[in-house]
Amino acid sequence: MKTDEQHGSWLERVEDLINVLEGSTISELELSEAGTEIIIRRRPGMVMMDMPAQQGVAGPVGAPVASSGSSRVVQTDHSVAVVAPLTGVYYSAPSPTLPPFVSPGDMVHVGQVVALIEAMKVFNEIQSEVSGRVVALAAPSGEVVQKGDALIRVEPV
Repeated sequence: MKTDEQHGSWLERVEDLINVLEGSTISELELSEAGTEIIIRRRPGMVMMDMPAQQGVAGPVGAPVASSGSSRVVQTDHSVAVVAPLTGVYYSAPSPTLPPFVSPGDMVHVGQVVALIEAMKVFNEIQSEVSGRVVALAAPSGEVVQKGDALIRVEPV
């Protein structure tokens, strides 16, 4: 039978794990130790927030809104993300002393190596699946990325 001290220790560990997961995109964690199994499941895309009260009169959803300022041209983003195929540490360059594989403004082609992801001490080359101009580096080099995260954004040509 577990003592109150052991129970408190487990509870503290679970609370610590929940706090660590708070800012991540990990949706499920399983922990097994000494015959005890804990599964933590969450929905990382679900965010609770208060909606501010809107001022003025709102029109129907999807209705055009008249602007009282200068007319600006709204540009639509047509860029395509090159996404991480696995979770690991993202690197934008082959080594810290070498320039990055790509920079904003560079042209890339299908199959070109655009990044590295280190997972389990193995460096995996990430190749572009689209040809075009690099418009943004979406992930910070040296940081952990999750499978499906955008690494770079490319405007197809």
